[in-house]
Amino acid sequence: MRFTKEIKIALVSILGIVVLFFGLQFLKGLKVFSNDNSYYVLFDDVSGLSESSPIYANGYRVGVVKALNYDYHPQGKTVAVIGLDKQMRIPRGSHAELSSDLLGNIKINLLLSDDPIHMLEVGDTLTGSPEVGLMSKFGEMMPALERIVPKLDSIMTSLNLLLADPALRQTLHNVEGMTANLDATSRDLRTLSASLGHDVPQMLQKTNSVLDHTEQLTANLSAIDIAAMTASVNNTLANVEQMTQKLNSNEGTLGLLMRDASLYRHLDATAVSADSLLIDLKAHPKRYVHFSIFGKKDK
Repeated sequence: MRFTKEIKIALVSILGIVVLFFGLQFLKGLKVFSNDNSYYVLFDDVSGLSESSPIYANGYRVGVVKALNYDYHPQGKTVAVIGLDKQMRIPRGSHAELSSDLLGNIKINLLLSDDPIHMLEVGDTLTGSPEVGLMSKFGEMMPALERIVPKLDSIMTSLNLLLADPALRQTLHNVEGMTANLDATSRDLRTLSASLGHDVPQMLQKTNSVLDHTEQLTANLSAIDIAAMTASVNNTLANVEQMTQKLNSNEGTLGLLMRDASLYRHLDATAVSADSLLIDLKAHPKRYVHFSIFGKKDK
């Protein structure tokens, strides 16, 4: 069979169309030769969802959206045909949830139930719900954020005025000075600490020396015979007491002198006579002293 030029062009075109079709399917995330299981999900709103949108279970991609069909009987529901891996089993009670990332890409998350026995059959229908994650909460917060923005603008204006205040710059300058003083104080403390580290060992050595002398003095005091010393003191006190008793009695010269009044009067009279004699001796020395080189003359 001879292929003409026109037949060759037609075959190449058909082959190109087939390759383009399967290429588009591959780029959409759909498998060329489908070997997945189809399920259905009912949504009230599928805004942003499209064919080939990914489907995740516990963060792992398990399939894609194969088609979206609007249910006209009754109206208001949209049916999403999803294709899941044949190994994927969906427990009864599970449902699907629409979610979006920060870039606005929509995906379906399968929220699996805890039933390990009863599974959905291929072709069963799941219930779908809108996103209740972070992005939906962020959307709910938008009105509140819109009310906060004017207040933030006022706060920023006040902050700019505060930063432009010369008093703040002066305060910062004072803080810088305080920091410098604290740094100088820290250096002095380090110097003092180093000095103490050098002097304290010497002080401890001197203290140990004093303690050694104290121990020696204590040992010397311990060596003293306290009993003998006490006996000697008692003996001395007894002698003093005996002497005192004798002085108080009429025995002995001192006792008589202290106790006999007549002896005192005689001694006093003797002292007066001696005093008179000394006075007369000074006045008339010749009466008592006779001295001549040539002998005594007759009067």
